[in-house]
Amino acid sequence: KDADGRVLVDIRQKLISLRDTMIVERDGAELAKVKRKRLSLLRNHYRVTLVDGTELDVSGKILDREFAIDYDGELLAQISRRWLTVRDTYGIDIVREDADVPLLVAVAVCVIVLADKEKDDGED
Repeated sequence: KDADGRVLVDIRQKLISLRDTMIVERDGAELAKVKRKRLSLLRNHYRVTLVDGTELDVSGKILDREFAIDYDGELLAQISRRWLTVRDTYGIDIVREDADVPLLVAVAVCVIVLADKEKDDGED
């Protein structure tokens, strides 16, 4: 939501899929899908596929809440918990002025939820 309480994006989890997937929607239409990248040697690597086919990469120390979102090698946002002292509070540094801020915040939330779920499933 924005400062006036208007919903900017919705996040939902796709219930039936081979791999955990989260969907980001704007005004009821799908905007992006977020899922763990297949064939990645790094466990903490996620792929965001926008409806227009554009792909964003998310990588870093996701369980430590230190990761980046980039497009074609260009940094879009840096997410960090270490900048802040409050538990479960994160700083999101949006690097590009023309970036879709609500989308990048939603992607960060999705990645954290998916990584935590994967971690919890691995402990069972």
